[in-house]
Amino acid sequence: MRKYSRSLVFLLLSFFFSTFLCLGDSSSFSFHETLTQVSTLNALLNGAYDGTVTYREIEKRGDFGVGTFQALNGEMVALDGKFYQVRADGKVYSVSPEEKTPFVSVTFFDPDLKFEIAGVDYEEFKKEFDKKIVNPNLFYAIKIDGVFEYIKTRSVPKQSKPYPPLIEVVKHQPTFEFKNIRGTMVGFWCPAFIKGISVPGYHLHFISQDRKSGGHVLKFTLKKGIVSLDITPNFFLTLPENPMSLQEINRENEIKEVER
Repeated sequence: MRKYSRSLVFLLLSFFFSTFLCLGDSSSFSFHETLTQVSTLNALLNGAYDGTVTYREIEKRGDFGVGTFQALNGEMVALDGKFYQVRADGKVYSVSPEEKTPFVSVTFFDPDLKFEIAGVDYEEFKKEFDKKIVNPNLFYAIKIDGVFEYIKTRSVPKQSKPYPPLIEVVKHQPTFEFKNIRGTMVGFWCPAFIKGISVPGYHLHFISQDRKSGGHVLKFTLKKGIVSLDITPNFFLTLPENPMSLQEINRENEIKEVER
């Protein structure tokens, strides 16, 4: 009986580790219908700003998304397979494939639903989009193409070591305001259980149609536009290399501060 139990345990452990290794090996994983994320929100809040993955690798994992750069040097917008960097001067730059990121979320955008919307601000948009969430345990990639009566965005300046926590960085963030501008918002709605790993709820970045301005979205009023959403049932996470970045800390107030 003891030999049988040991054999059973060995088989179960073998199955577990083989499954774990398969899930952790990106070469055997399909990134379609998957939100792929590098590092965690808690790591970023703690000041883990050193890039660990190049954008050459990221483009294999998605053509749409948001993120940042080595030393927190601006906001990233990925749209239609092209990657853009909105720096602290408010201008948009192309991204070198060798540039590294400490935090990014991407997917291959394949919309499941489109609808028109007009005359709403950010809070009203959230209420309308909430009605489209059929399963609150899944991820939703969001694209908004339209004319915006007003947008307020921000970007973050490049940091120097020793890196300050993100809550300190955003106290000095430059902000930008635009009126009657055409462009695209890119981002995600994430479920509540992802708290600490990513941003629960809405996380949107903006880029103008002429690709000259953008940033992390703080406020907006949409004159008229088309919303596309891609229901995303899978999640792939590359864990941060910083050994202190996953500590259990209540970050709710900090998340609200850096996102607003």
